[in-house]
Amino acid sequence: MADFKILDRTFAVLQKSLDLRQQKQQVIAANIANADTPGYAARKLDFEADLRKAISGPVVPGRQTHGKHIPVGSGGVSAVQGTISQTRDHNPLGDGNSVEIDNEMLDLAENQLLFEAGANILKRKLTLLKYAAGDGH
Repeated sequence: MADFKILDRTFAVLQKSLDLRQQKQQVIAANIANADTPGYAARKLDFEADLRKAISGPVVPGRQTHGKHIPVGSGGVSAVQGTISQTRDHNPLGDGNSVEIDNEMLDLAENQLLFEAGANILKRKLTLLKYAAGDGH
């Protein structure tokens, strides 16, 4: 008999994606809030490439049995954290603030749309589970 899993890998990916999108929203909001703060370095959270790599990796990551062994596999989707980078303003005539408000607003809108899309997909998957659990009623 095949293994039956109610919550497949898609749930883990959607959950992690929504968590990271929320963190990205906070980073963008902080940039917008500090748009007029002299010397503020704009920050950016990147996680899409790491998440894509974790998704395409092995379903069951390798396990290191000895400290001197070469690490095998990755930590999976749950280990994806993303990286925060800062952009400094190198213009000697400016106030040192590197926030570009137009780009931040565009990033904010894009992130919000992707968050809503992920939440809708998760909602539909849960609706299907509820339907199946209710014996089709």
